[in-house]
Amino acid sequence: MAANSSNGEQQSPPKPPPLPSPLRFSKFFQSNMRILVTGGAGFIGSHLVDKLMENEKNEVIVVDNYFTGSKDNLRKWIGHPRFELIRHDVTEPLLVEVDQIYHLACPASPIFYKYNPVKTIKTNVIGTLNMLGLAKRVGARILLTSTSEVYGDPLIHPQPETYWGNVNPIGVRSCYDEGKRVAETLMFDYHRQHGIEIRIARIFNTYGPRMNIDDGRVVSNFIAQALRGEPLTVQKPGTQTRSFCYVSDMVNGLIRLMEGENTGPINIGNPGEFTMLELAETVKELINPKVEINMVENTPDDPRQRKPDITKAKELLGWEPKVKLRDGLPLMEEDFRLRLGVSKEK
Repeated sequence: MAANSSNGEQQSPPKPPPLPSPLRFSKFFQSNMRILVTGGAGFIGSHLVDKLMENEKNEVIVVDNYFTGSKDNLRKWIGHPRFELIRHDVTEPLLVEVDQIYHLACPASPIFYKYNPVKTIKTNVIGTLNMLGLAKRVGARILLTSTSEVYGDPLIHPQPETYWGNVNPIGVRSCYDEGKRVAETLMFDYHRQHGIEIRIARIFNTYGPRMNIDDGRVVSNFIAQALRGEPLTVQKPGTQTRSFCYVSDMVNGLIRLMEGENTGPINIGNPGEFTMLELAETVKELINPKVEINMVENTPDDPRQRKPDITKAKELLGWEPKVKLRDGLPLMEEDFRLRLGVSKEK
């Protein structure tokens, strides 16, 4: 039984988890591990699928409604005998037989979740309920990708998992922030009441190839603007901070959490902290020294500081990020150049 974090303390031990398929314990033929990835056509999801497919004992099923994801991210696996792709919205029930569920489905960019806030919170709440119901029925272990947004505009820095957050429940970002908080609650309720094996990752800002070019997140914004020769737009005052984890590090952290014995929540992110002005200057230096940096008005409820305390990830998972920002940005630049059709100046 997985160990609980201090956030998930309980008065009595949870029920034992439901048993998975009998083939997990068969004497003569042990079936492949069947893994469901919701939101698997998205940015992080597709990189997770790549990593899972490297193991020949894994069969991967991806479900995605393509609101922010793209089949193009998975084109290398379409037609592979161990891979299956289903167009499906997680707000509707799904009947499949699986051993593990990576539940990533949800728009994660402010542009997308503000565009349809009701759909966003339904994805977080009803979608998570549906995936937990599936996990209960088939005895699967389920991992939820929660978010650093559960900490809101934090009053504690850096943010440990024991911090309960400072979140506006009625703001324009609340459909995402509060939706993920409810999703975490549901995960622990199913764990306590039904014995479901759960894992919760609180993921911090992640960047890398396959990000949506116009998704409104700061790294993709700056790189796309630099490649187009447009001014880099830094929201005032420019001193607000973020930490940026390269996608390969993030995927390794998620898999370690799933395979480990701790429920979480566990922060997964890069503790290297940059102000928005520092990030803009770095992108300018590495990609296009000719562009200007312009200050623009900020959006409501924008956190002033965001940096993970990854002590638990180090101690419990043996995980910490390896890729430095200056090494990751050129890899993302190369991907964006290909998709934008912008050649590198000689």
